[in-house]
Amino acid sequence: MCVTCGCSDDNQTTITNMENEHHHTHTLPDGTVITHTHHHEEAPQIHAKIHNTTISLEQEILGKNNLLAAQNRGWFKGRNILALNLMSSPGAGKTTLLTRTINDLKDKLTISVIEGDQETTNDAEKIKATGCKVVQINTGTGCHLDASMIERGLQKLNPPLDSVVMIENVGNLVCPALFDLGEAAKVVILSVTEGEDKPIKYPHMFRASEIMILTKIDLLPYVQFDVQRCIEYAKQVNPKMQIFQVSATTGEGLEDLYRWLNQKVAN
Repeated sequence: MCVTCGCSDDNQTTITNMENEHHHTHTLPDGTVITHTHHHEEAPQIHAKIHNTTISLEQEILGKNNLLAAQNRGWFKGRNILALNLMSSPGAGKTTLLTRTINDLKDKLTISVIEGDQETTNDAEKIKATGCKVVQINTGTGCHLDASMIERGLQKLNPPLDSVVMIENVGNLVCPALFDLGEAAKVVILSVTEGEDKPIKYPHMFRASEIMILTKIDLLPYVQFDVQRCIEYAKQVNPKMQIFQVSATTGEGLEDLYRWLNQKVAN
């Protein structure tokens, strides 16, 4: 349950190992999306009782999550795995950037992916097509991943030692920022097809992130987006934030981003 946004506390989470399970997705005439898998794991429903106030419930949920996140962080550290939490609004280009990164760096880095969406395995299929190991987490009505989901996802993913795990969070600029997953860094992705004022509209997301990746810059000639103002807003919220301007389509700016990633791996 997410107290902040009010998403349901009776959502069911399914985790699909894309290596071992056959699945497909189709859309019914009425628009309903159905994903079939030969096997899936359902998380037990968690019912939280409100004792006093919403604040106490939120503290309880976040406190439990933070304990599990600390365990995840220790798990990553013990295996020398760099874990990054990729967050954005829907349609910002996380999956496109991720597939480009995997293809560009597959001979230099071993990358595995935990893919988070409310429904379907569409993005996980795109990741799988690169040859990368990927596990799909479907959150149902949930609007973000949490540390427990990552813990269970890692059991199926089983990433190798000395590697990178990219966690593609559910598209949402609010709640994912609140939930520590055990990652080494949060990364917020913003596209030029969105408003340049996103950093001041959603300050917690940009304040919590170590870097901001401004994507789809190849579209700048065709959209109204003030890059400099966006950067100023981001720095206003988080003066320490590093900012990269990239296009996953043309490759512009990716070398600087990859240099940052390699430095992060080395540290």
